[in-house]
Amino acid sequence: MYETILVATDGSDPANRAVEYALDLAASRGAVVHAISVVDTGRYGEPALSTTEIVVDDLEDFARELLADIEERAEARDVEFVAECCHGEPHETIVEYAEEIDADLTLLGRHGASRTGHHIGSVANRVVSHSDRPVQLV
Repeated sequence: MYETILVATDGSDPANRAVEYALDLAASRGAVVHAISVVDTGRYGEPALSTTEIVVDDLEDFARELLADIEERAEARDVEFVAECCHGEPHETIVEYAEEIDADLTLLGRHGASRTGHHIGSVANRVVSHSDRPVQLV
């Protein structure tokens, strides 16, 4: 049923739960896990020679560290893994990447690192609203 699972991560606790769920599900089904971490350039703009560039570079480094950690956990479970670090609007980038890889399921934490007190975060809500593919919030 699931051959390609996409999990989006920002390093938050809910995202980490989604990652664990994705890896467990993939291990039990023989699926491939694609993990994506999106540097929100909508918030900061595209990097230029400024402090924005430094902030975006730091966020990209953080995203790559997250993905490297997930790769280690995937290898420990003998799960095929693909990492993708992107720049863009998180919800748009996640939906587009899910379509690009023909994801059977997209997993996200129910809210992310910038939780504002809502039960479902804005990125999760937008992915659910805009995706034509199955999405599960963890």
